[in-house]
Amino acid sequence: MATLDWSQCPAVESVPGKRSGEWVFKNTRMPVATVFENLEAGLTVDEVMAEFGVTREQISAVLRFAANNLAAPAEASTPVNAHSL
Repeated sequence: MATLDWSQCPAVESVPGKRSGEWVFKNTRMPVATVFENLEAGLTVDEVMAEFGVTREQISAVLRFAANNLAAPAEASTPVNAHSL
């Protein structure tokens, strides 16, 4: 998986001494990675909100940031010409 520059996402912060500098939702101790891990495990956004005390807006901001930044390299890549094989 590509590495994202979370410093560009306004919904998160990394504070030395808070969760060892891990990226967390602003003004919380909730790691951003926890959202992805739990969604991947099958939880819904509503279940993540209830379990971890984050808002839909916070989750949406992080998912939107990840989607926009992970999609950018794919769009910029050179298409493969299958006929040249």
